[in-house]
Amino acid sequence: MAYDFKSEEDVKEFIKNLGIEYRFGCYSEKNPEVCHLLGDYLEAISKDFEKAAVVYRSNCDDYKYGKSCLKYGTYMLTGKGVRKSDQKVAFDYFEKGCELGNETACLHQGLLYICENEEKRIVRDVRKGMSLLEKSCYAKNANACYYLSGMYISGVKKKQIDKNLTDLDGYEIEKDMKKAFTFASEGCNLGNIYSCANLSQMYRKGEGVAKNQELADKYKAIALDLQDQINSNKTLTFQEGLPST
Repeated sequence: MAYDFKSEEDVKEFIKNLGIEYRFGCYSEKNPEVCHLLGDYLEAISKDFEKAAVVYRSNCDDYKYGKSCLKYGTYMLTGKGVRKSDQKVAFDYFEKGCELGNETACLHQGLLYICENEEKRIVRDVRKGMSLLEKSCYAKNANACYYLSGMYISGVKKKQIDKNLTDLDGYEIEKDMKKAFTFASEGCNLGNIYSCANLSQMYRKGEGVAKNQELADKYKAIALDLQDQINSNKTLTFQEGLPST
């Protein structure tokens, strides 16, 4: 059937049929990719987050689809589509997604290792967290590269046990501008605007790399160009999974 996408009725019919196709592909054909698309459909089109959460969880647990593990983990972290948020359950699903090759799940699992956890059900382990971020970065996740760069720029302080003290006793990860430069370069090459901005500053100040004003200007221009692209391309990426907020 040919659809006229200028016609409101045809658009509605197309969307309805798309949902039917996704349900058939998931429940009858048991296709994990289509099940994930069904979750995206329920999230983006139907706005039924509870049903979307069920689909993502099932697709992760039953069909081992890494992207669905990431989505359900994000739902559990934010409390979206579930009764209440649970960082430990979110962590477990990010871990599943990471083991199944989803680099963004590795990033989220790593960040939960690094950040303070109010529930105290995830043991803070900065080095494990950073190793997961490295795995994510080298699997081409630009945000993971940026976070790593930032951590090496400032260093990661040890946990403060006595809240009455003003100074922390040393660092879990020491400041290392050469590593910061390496990960900023990776992030910028992958299109992370903040990595490019950091790279520009490093070249300008000569931190982690030889001072070079020409390259500082080059990466500043790249960052500004990426900013223009972001501002002009704010479009919905349906069928790739919606960005989680």
